[in-house]
Amino acid sequence: MRTLSSFFERNRNWADRIKKEDPDFFSKLSKQQNPEYLWIGCSDSRVPASEIVDVMPGEIFVHRNIANLVIHTDLNCLSVIQYAVEVLKVKHIIVSGHYGCGGVKAALDNQEHGLIDNWLRNIKDIYRHNHEAIDAIENEKEKVDLLCEMNVIEQVANVCHTTIVQNAWKSGQELAVHGWIYSIEDGIIRDLDVCITGPDEISKAHRLK
Repeated sequence: MRTLSSFFERNRNWADRIKKEDPDFFSKLSKQQNPEYLWIGCSDSRVPASEIVDVMPGEIFVHRNIANLVIHTDLNCLSVIQYAVEVLKVKHIIVSGHYGCGGVKAALDNQEHGLIDNWLRNIKDIYRHNHEAIDAIENEKEKVDLLCEMNVIEQVANVCHTTIVQNAWKSGQELAVHGWIYSIEDGIIRDLDVCITGPDEISKAHRLK
């Protein structure tokens, strides 16, 4: 019970399989990481970044939290963004939400959930600013899914409003911020047609001189 032996066995099988395909894979991987992508996603166990886009270890730098939020007081998330942008020099930041997100559902149900309610207030603010469009939908699932999409779009904006990203653009660094959403029901990622590549594409109120 304490050792979770099945995980160690699966790990050995996985490592053996990788080494059969590429004997030098782990040797090369251990020397450096050079990903072009930062993935900001939800902590939901059904949405593992590398698996759903079918890439190998080392290709995506990942940050995950409940409901894939980018909050300007969250030093954890900001530290990840800074390291990815300034040290790893990623070219793409992908904010990926998913339909049926439990965090988004919880933000809509007006129930008390404990400490997490403080975190979910950020989603409630998105609902408050868009309540007419959301409340016009009668189907509860569709209502949640629309807010999931709106949440991704808002977090893309939050990424772009950081001094980290704006300073990268100012220095001429190639960097695009994308908004995607994933469906657990069919395993397909949908592009929300949100891609910001420079300060001219964000609101004037958030642009740094």
